[in-house]
Amino acid sequence: MAEGDTGSDQRQNEEIEAMAAIYGEEWCVIDDCAKIFCIRISDDIDDPKWTLCLQVMLPNEYPGTAPPVYQLNAPWLKGQERADLSNSLEEIYIQNIGESILYLWVEKIRDVLIQKSQMTEPGPEVKKKTEEEDVECEDDILLTCQPENPVRALDFDVSENQTEIEELPPIDHGIPITDRRSTFQAHLAPVVCPKQVKMVLAKLYENKKIASATHNIYAYRIYCEDKQTFLQDCEDDGETAAGGRLLHLMEILNVRNVLVVVSRWYGGILLGPDRFKHINNCARNILVEKNYTNSPEESSKALGKNKKVRKDKKRSEH
Repeated sequence: MAEGDTGSDQRQNEEIEAMAAIYGEEWCVIDDCAKIFCIRISDDIDDPKWTLCLQVMLPNEYPGTAPPVYQLNAPWLKGQERADLSNSLEEIYIQNIGESILYLWVEKIRDVLIQKSQMTEPGPEVKKKTEEEDVECEDDILLTCQPENPVRALDFDVSENQTEIEELPPIDHGIPITDRRSTFQAHLAPVVCPKQVKMVLAKLYENKKIASATHNIYAYRIYCEDKQTFLQDCEDDGETAAGGRLLHLMEILNVRNVLVVVSRWYGGILLGPDRFKHINNCARNILVEKNYTNSPEESSKALGKNKKVRKDKKRSEH
């Protein structure tokens, strides 16, 4: 993203990257400059009975003051059924004015397709879509050595007030993604307070491989039940805007009480915007694997009701 991109442009770019990471091949760029995109939505990815294509154009005023311009394409979608679905999408927009809503729209449409497939009427014949199977690779992670001393010092001290120290949460490591000699790997831990965030980061930095990464980008979201707000923050660690994009992905997926760190080891070849795609894909994969992603209904309720967010600390200036 160009440095001059601000406001709506930046929020749109973050949402576009998040959608591409969430939906992969189902997400298609029609015209990047005009911000026109298409997503193929089905009731079941492995065995689709009902499929619909949602085409959207993002005006400059979106998401601040204008909705996306959309078109619903499906040969079976007619009359009252089309009107009902359009009304549902417009209602979601009204409930979430100023918010990024493409994810909610897609999952609402998917809900309608699932309900339709559960009815007695048979679906139109659709050629089965072959999906690339996930590669199971339990041992293929970069974490092999545990050094005696951390290579890089952290900017905080977790040894203070040891009398009431929280337990170090379990840390999971995702499968690495390598592209042109750069490697990306996500790490995830459940957290319920900022002190646990610091503890997990300190523990990760004890690993020589992680401490020597070019960037360790992270973001976390903690839900405060008493105040019904989210405590959240992010860190770029030198990869400008990467932390904010990661946090935006976590907001769209409506994850809570979790810290995600993505380590990048630079291989000497510039990747351009692809680096953000890999960071988001790493993060999304581990969040899905560890069952942190919510149902669309919960996401919609959370976006509609819990818009209050407070920062744990001031974001670093880019």
